[in-house]
Amino acid sequence: MSHFIRSSKYRHVYCEAPKHDEKFENLRLATTTGEQQYIKGNTKFIAVALAGGGGPVGIFEHDKPGRMEAGAPVIAGHKSAVLDFDFNPFHEHLIATASDDCTAKVFGIPEAGLTETITEPLVDLHGHGRKVTLLRFHPTASNVLASISADFTVKLWDIEKGSEMFSLDGVHEQLIQDINWSPDGKTYATSCKDKKVRIVDARDNAVAQEIPDAHEGAKSVKLTFLGDKEKLATVGFTRQSQRQIKIWDPRNLGAALKTEKIDQAAGVIIPYYDEDTSVLYLAGKGDGNVRYYEILPENPLLFKLSEYSSTTPAKGMAFIPKRGCNVMKCETARGLKLTSNAIEPLSFIVPRKSDAFQEDIFPPTFAGVPACTSDEWLDGIDKMPGKISLDPSSDGTVVQAAAAEEASTPMMTRSAALAYIEKLKEAMTAAGVPIPDP
Repeated sequence: MSHFIRSSKYRHVYCEAPKHDEKFENLRLATTTGEQQYIKGNTKFIAVALAGGGGPVGIFEHDKPGRMEAGAPVIAGHKSAVLDFDFNPFHEHLIATASDDCTAKVFGIPEAGLTETITEPLVDLHGHGRKVTLLRFHPTASNVLASISADFTVKLWDIEKGSEMFSLDGVHEQLIQDINWSPDGKTYATSCKDKKVRIVDARDNAVAQEIPDAHEGAKSVKLTFLGDKEKLATVGFTRQSQRQIKIWDPRNLGAALKTEKIDQAAGVIIPYYDEDTSVLYLAGKGDGNVRYYEILPENPLLFKLSEYSSTTPAKGMAFIPKRGCNVMKCETARGLKLTSNAIEPLSFIVPRKSDAFQEDIFPPTFAGVPACTSDEWLDGIDKMPGKISLDPSSDGTVVQAAAAEEASTPMMTRSAALAYIEKLKEAMTAAGVPIPDP
């Protein structure tokens, strides 16, 4: 009987736990709970919500681990607890925060990190009627931020102008549990307590498709788009409270392409997809395990690689951009595990004997440069962000993604259409023609 061993560059990837002096310790974390993942990171900083007045958020530099001293500077510009936050993917020193005080704010972090407590935001976003629970920056356009609130709305903001772009009202009738942008930024997906997963056309501000019962269980559903695989992954529970993952084709949501049971644990799973390696990481709140799977273009679609086990439960988990990884150590991903009072960086490494740069496991990655402005995105411009080589010997040139083919019939941009409508109104008014109500 012959045995087929599947070939994969990432089949032997393993997780290296941090040494004691690589941890961030003595953290007094906020006691608020919710749908957020409690920790975020970029290539320079790590953010966590702390206990105290003003909704303090601690900002830590990757290369300065150790104990957090009492009275250390923080961001504290809210009137109540901060529930979620997100780093601007195109500006390492900008962070948006969402609070129980019904507002979202944007703060600037000094080049040298926090040297004093910051209380004044750069931008103050008002519009939600209840607490703001989740934030997600747009993946291709600069300064576009999505916010979710307990008022069951999703709002898109232009943080540069400090103005609301869209508000999705009357669609979700229960608590929204998660939001994730598609890689091209045309759509975003939401999961809701009503067990529906909705895919929303962001610029039309309307639901394009939905899955009525993505998972039968009553607990929270988390989701992520699977990059160039053009799939959507949802992680939830069965009716018997068993954790499971499903993979969907967003173009046909009639039935899941793949369903795989995980285990019987109770913690909600946070998914993270690494498009460069096609590896999906699943980290459960309340347990110490991190599972990782390779996403395949064809059946079986999902192939389990391995699992990192720990007896220390995780409160939250986040991954940093690939540009922050140690490529000469063959670190293909770095997770930030938040425990009850510490941050533990987890290095996921592909074992290689050579000390040279491994180009086959480090393809060009997201460069941190926007593909378009918020106005261009509103006008219908769809571009993917440029990529950069991680080879230390490269010159840092950003390679722009190939532009999408232009339609044979050029489409009028949104701004041009609005200007045309105004001209029509002026002409109708001058001619004495009544303007109909919308």
